[in-house]
Amino acid sequence: MISYKDSGVDIDAGARLVEEIKPFVKKTFNENVLGGIGGFAGGFALPKGYKEPVLFGATDGVGTKLKLAIEAKKFDTVGIDLVAMCVNDLICSFAEPLFFLDYYATAKLDVNEAKEVIKGIAQGCLEAECALIGGETAEMPGMYREGDFDLAGFAVGVAEKSELENKESPKEGDLLIALPSSGIHSNGYSLVRKLFFEKLKMSLEDEIEGKKLKDILLEPTRIYVKTYKKIKEDIKALAHITGGGLVENVPRVLPQNLKAVIYKDRIKTLPIFDFISKYVEPQEMYKTFNMGIGMVVVTDESRVDVVVKKSGGYVVGRLESGERGVEIV
Repeated sequence: MISYKDSGVDIDAGARLVEEIKPFVKKTFNENVLGGIGGFAGGFALPKGYKEPVLFGATDGVGTKLKLAIEAKKFDTVGIDLVAMCVNDLICSFAEPLFFLDYYATAKLDVNEAKEVIKGIAQGCLEAECALIGGETAEMPGMYREGDFDLAGFAVGVAEKSELENKESPKEGDLLIALPSSGIHSNGYSLVRKLFFEKLKMSLEDEIEGKKLKDILLEPTRIYVKTYKKIKEDIKALAHITGGGLVENVPRVLPQNLKAVIYKDRIKTLPIFDFISKYVEPQEMYKTFNMGIGMVVVTDESRVDVVVKKSGGYVVGRLESGERGVEIV
């Protein structure tokens, strides 16, 4: 006789994980969450006060940053990355995150590792002020190599339809405010891994300016939800600087007749980008990495001082007439 466990799938481990994660998942719940943990679906009541609520959805992963977490045996931060990549996209549509679901897939479930990952997801949800209402843990031997796992996240947010329709559009003369990143965030890690571990033959324990490389590279993505809520009435647009860097992401929030002019000498780059730039061409840097800027906010010149004070950001450029795109000067 043969059992499911003989094939590499341990249902009991999955059940044990659910029990292990309940305490910190429940911390993300609010009055709109319906039901508990372990059902077939998560329920969430729309918040009161919206006349014409519009729902937005976003999904993303963490990419090959996961490989570094696995190699470093450090699992407490990638869950924050997962939430950040989704909710930071939501706020670019002026939607406030409501709830989050995760998908964790692995060759063989390690309850302790998975618990650390999901604990990080719950922490990210607390930072994003949204509820973790469900998820899926899939054990798939043969699909993944032993020791590997993958993550995907799904977030839903809400906005008032009239507020979206009445939002003022960016115009010539508007200023660009940079919201600082916490590090590389969750993009460009295939290039990062190739540079540090193939070309430079470095290890995760090596140091750059007194800090271990593993801690620099696994610094979690900053979540901008609370900042967004402080400045949402004062801004016209915001762009999440992810894959494609400043070059590809800023134009996504601009009309056809405007270009973003970003002043290179104003960008407050981080030491890790200064190090990488010794080996990567400038054009490639700006098209791959955030360069120290996690979000770019567009605001009227008259609101700049207010936005800077509320957000902790700084002016990095302006909008000018021209073909939609970015000029880094």
